[in-house]
Amino acid sequence: MKIQNKKLKTIFALFLIIGIIFAIINREYYNDENITNFLEKYGIFAPLIFIFIYALATVLFLPGLILTILAGVLFGPIIGTISAITGATIGASLAFLNARYIANEKIENLIEGSKLEFIKKSVEEEGWKFVAFTRLVPLFPFNLLNYSFGLTNIKLREYIWSSFIFMLPGTFAYVYLGFTGTEILNGDDNLIQTILILIAVFATISYIPKYIKKVSKLSKNSEFEK
Repeated sequence: MKIQNKKLKTIFALFLIIGIIFAIINREYYNDENITNFLEKYGIFAPLIFIFIYALATVLFLPGLILTILAGVLFGPIIGTISAITGATIGASLAFLNARYIANEKIENLIEGSKLEFIKKSVEEEGWKFVAFTRLVPLFPFNLLNYSFGLTNIKLREYIWSSFIFMLPGTFAYVYLGFTGTEILNGDDNLIQTILILIAVFATISYIPKYIKKVSKLSKNSEFEK
């Protein structure tokens, strides 16, 4: 049984690496125009396909920001936020599971040793609060961070709910940014109100990391100042 499990891990890890390499090589095709044209085929099911694309992109180290903004353009602020946060959370969870159970050794080799040790130590000391902080403040690349957390001792359920909750403000902000851009292009009658809401959203999420630092030991850690 152990041999079979090891073989399965090797096979899955190989497919993962091939997928990441393929995604990187063909990254030029990963743009808002191609994604929009692809989603147009699916009508009312487009948000579901979008969630799948977002999750897959997260696992394959493709940038999620383009998708988050595009969600606002295509689906509006509400459906767009739901679609983006769902896709991001599923993708982050899959990356976490890949690192924990499938490609842990290969992921460790990808991450600079001092950074990985810092993440592990911070999770041991802070638990979900460290996940929360890193979701609000871009300390490390998002996709690599998802895999990094799989190498720590945090529980999956804590990782999922803290990722979901604390990615939500930023997700909504960038979805609304995409929606605002559409409203500007369309010359909407409520344009000033839309822009004011966007400013308020970004002002609010800029304060949240400061609050997290106040209630956490993270504020005392010099790594965050580097």
